[in-house]
Amino acid sequence: MNSTQCRMARAATGLGVRDLAKAAGVSPDTVARLERGEDLKEATVAAIRTALEAAGVVFLPENGNGPGVAMRKEKGE
Repeated sequence: MNSTQCRMARAATGLGVRDLAKAAGVSPDTVARLERGEDLKEATVAAIRTALEAAGVVFLPENGNGPGVAMRKEKGE
């Protein structure tokens, strides 16, 4: 997950920085640092990614246009 994907995922879920930080068990400053593109420990990025995935985000691999995000379809859609 890169900084752009994190911002896109937060926008898609409607989570604020504080909301995501609480869900991931990190500080709001840590989320902000990730979104600025600063290097974080792999475990920290994994915790943030896991929290976003739990909120319904699917991380998309590089497809020629860069990596992206999508929302998981709910059953019945």
